[in-house]
Amino acid sequence: MTKIALFPGSFDPLTNGHLNLIERSTKIFDKVIVGVFVNTNKTALFTLEEKLSTIKAAVNHLENVEVITQETKLTVESAAELGADFLIRGIRNVKDYEYEKDIAMMNQHLAPKVETVFLLADKTYAHISSSLLKEVLKFGGDVSEYLPKAVNEVLNQKNREMKPNE
Repeated sequence: MTKIALFPGSFDPLTNGHLNLIERSTKIFDKVIVGVFVNTNKTALFTLEEKLSTIKAAVNHLENVEVITQETKLTVESAAELGADFLIRGIRNVKDYEYEKDIAMMNQHLAPKVETVFLLADKTYAHISSSLLKEVLKFGGDVSEYLPKAVNEVLNQKNREMKPNE
């Protein structure tokens, strides 16, 4: 039996913390599908196309990873269509756990055969989030050490376009 896992998220932007979780997941599952989903509670910095291209570039060294998008379905519905019996979620702290636990319980109610697997964030990345990095970027801070190269390049280009006269 092939073990397929879906790692859903808005990935706006994909961080090295996300990438670390993806890399670790490839050692557990036969196939890992990174699903770029819409978070209706967030305003996106990256376009869907930018997310796809940067994530694909960041994971191109991983043979058993696929990147997809999904904007209109529940995560568990996508998992079923993809043949994924597992959802991967990263946990940085107790606050993440409380949030993710509730989602996992709802997903279990909606799709009892889909199991949520929590992976603890690597200590190097446990303090970062896409939202925090966007906030630092807004005020001109350097977050390049927390981003895959392809993501950082797109962010730098966006910054140049937003400040053409500087």
